[in-house]
Amino acid sequence: MPKEPTPPRMTLTTQLVLRALLEKPTEELYGLEICSKAQLASGTIHPILARLESIGWLISRWEDVDPHEQGRPRRRYYRMSPDGAVAAREALARITAGRHALGILRPGLAGGAGA
Repeated sequence: MPKEPTPPRMTLTTQLVLRALLEKPTEELYGLEICSKAQLASGTIHPILARLESIGWLISRWEDVDPHEQGRPRRRYYRMSPDGAVAAREALARITAGRHALGILRPGLAGGAGA
């Protein structure tokens, strides 16, 4: 029986990438679209995308275009796998529940004090 993949560390950047992808989990997005939605730099998201794909949470494909005709590099498109979308939602829900249990409403604010 194959071993279940280890879930990724749920860093803030991983959470932002997952939330961006979960807005429309069946929709394909390419790297710069994910960067824009997550408000993160390209160098930050690509290792996260690779990890998420390696555990089966994401599916990716290269677009089928001629870069010379398009005048730009080919894009790699990502979308959540059905199982990955479920696992990601569960992981994010656990984090949110944990924050509420601790009284932390927003990351980075001690005790969750709102301004």
